[in-house]
Amino acid sequence: MKISCVAIDDEPLALDIIRDYTTKIPFLDLRATFDNAIESIEYLKNNKVDLLFLDIQMEELTGIQLLNILKEKPLVIFTTAYDSYAVKGYELDAIDYLLKPISFERFLKAAEKIYDRLTSKADITPPAKEIFIPNNNTEDYFFVKTEFHLERLKFSEILYIEGMGDYLMIHTPSKKIMTLQNFKKAEEILPANNFCRVHKSYMVALDKIESIERNRIKIGSALIPISDTYRKIFFDLIEKKGLV
Repeated sequence: MKISCVAIDDEPLALDIIRDYTTKIPFLDLRATFDNAIESIEYLKNNKVDLLFLDIQMEELTGIQLLNILKEKPLVIFTTAYDSYAVKGYELDAIDYLLKPISFERFLKAAEKIYDRLTSKADITPPAKEIFIPNNNTEDYFFVKTEFHLERLKFSEILYIEGMGDYLMIHTPSKKIMTLQNFKKAEEILPANNFCRVHKSYMVALDKIESIERNRIKIGSALIPISDTYRKIFFDLIEKKGLV
């Protein structure tokens, strides 16, 4: 699998290093580079990419401001000379945070993290071209259209759903299914009384929650954050179910 990526950095040397490093990693496909964020906007609106190598502190438009502008957000690895932005980077769901000067070893580690997240392993169904094929709303299942077949999935099997750029990863106890779709479609299909968006990147099955502590939800080995945007909706549903 090739992972398409774009690098945005106002330091020419930093872009040269990213170009050099990406040529050494077979699964990275560097599609374009930009020395300022404004010039990248039109490209990113018209071209879907899997990953951004994104500098934070740039003139005119910062990397964080760019992400806030983009409606369709790729996965992000921040590249910056300022370690003070680390916390903010992770709040924006960055996959990794590379502090300049970036060594090849550290760059490779971040790239492999992306590869592990996007590529299909033994327990991941290949990305779907479309997500849910709606049923008549009286059944306890729906269909996910993958590249090779329609897979039936029961609502009760879902632990949580994770947003990954243009994809959703459906987590179940036995497998993960990556689908090319957004949360809006998922919310139309899944039963509203048991599935709740808790973060811009997560939706959970309420009946699979093991515990809630410090604004994090524990489901199996996963710790899922609860964001301010969805906090009230989530806890209102919890109260209705008599869980508090």
